[in-house]
Amino acid sequence: MKFTCEKYLLSMAVATAGRAAAAKSPIPALEGLLVEAGANVRITGYDLKKGIYTNFDADVSVPGSVVLSAKLFGDIVRKLPDGIVTVSSDEYNAVNIKCGNADYNISGNPADDYPELPSMDYASAIVLPQDAFSRMIAQTGFAISTNESRPVYTGALLEVENNTLTMVAVDGYRLALRRESVEKCDVDAIRFIVPGAALSDMEKICTSTEEPVTITVGSKHISFSVGDTVLISRRLEGEFLNYKKTVPYDFPIRVKAARADMIRCADRVSLIIDDRSKNPLRCCFGDGQLSITCATPLGRAEDVCPIDGNGDNLIIGFNNSYLLDALKAAPAEVLQVNLGNGSSPCVLTPEDGSDKFLYMILPVRLRAGE
Repeated sequence: MKFTCEKYLLSMAVATAGRAAAAKSPIPALEGLLVEAGANVRITGYDLKKGIYTNFDADVSVPGSVVLSAKLFGDIVRKLPDGIVTVSSDEYNAVNIKCGNADYNISGNPADDYPELPSMDYASAIVLPQDAFSRMIAQTGFAISTNESRPVYTGALLEVENNTLTMVAVDGYRLALRRESVEKCDVDAIRFIVPGAALSDMEKICTSTEEPVTITVGSKHISFSVGDTVLISRRLEGEFLNYKKTVPYDFPIRVKAARADMIRCADRVSLIIDDRSKNPLRCCFGDGQLSITCATPLGRAEDVCPIDGNGDNLIIGFNNSYLLDALKAAPAEVLQVNLGNGSSPCVLTPEDGSDKFLYMILPVRLRAGE
């Protein structure tokens, strides 16, 4: 095998495919990247849960393939000088990487040792803009659970109805929901659960606004295609929360607030909260103002921000991180804050009444003196 290419193209491909390479695996080949040179060059990473492969243009003089350590190959390529890179291997899988005055000779492994990516049994396809999909992931991903005891919630629910894609994430303490229109969907309705790790990788892959994302849904796997890059992930199986029945919609108290004002207020009061004293924020929704206070062993803090409406002096406690995550993710400058009582969830929605996003945060019980 021998090919030459721009260092930038090789570096981007190695970084992208490397996200799917296993850090440690009983199968040594999975800790590597499969490099295949033919009409162009394809680099593949695969950890048996998800795989990423990407193609790029190169001058291939000798076709072939080899498996290289993802970490070592990635470190070498990243630190090469800018310019044209030449990568070659012999029949013993000895690999030479040359760029400018830099010259590396490393050992590879046979491509035959690398497991095949799962084949997709085509079921349906969804197409939407890259930037819209990336925003959906960023604005819901924080609510994906990391608790492996309930695997279904370590992913996000994707649901398509009436040419609208809904993404829902929930971790038991909060719920995040985002909706965007799709450019194309060849079925009337479909729902599936995508692992959070795959969505996180897709957020990083979606760096351009020119080409759309094509989501292909099979019976056991999902693939995401963006230009010359494809990510294949297994689907998560299980019964996801019925968010339509879980989220309340009848609220006695509805006030409006500037998102930036609420963030600044909550952020300032949160300064006295540390990892040892996870005291909640005490939020009092009054007439035209929201008062946030917190008392911890470090001291006491209070701040006030204006709101539009009367909260009837409702007092409700929130975990500061959960509240701030939702406020920072919400894609609107003015929010409608929907409240019931001190023990019912708070729901943040657009102030214009649309259903483009929704964030639900469960309250924290306040003790005397908090």
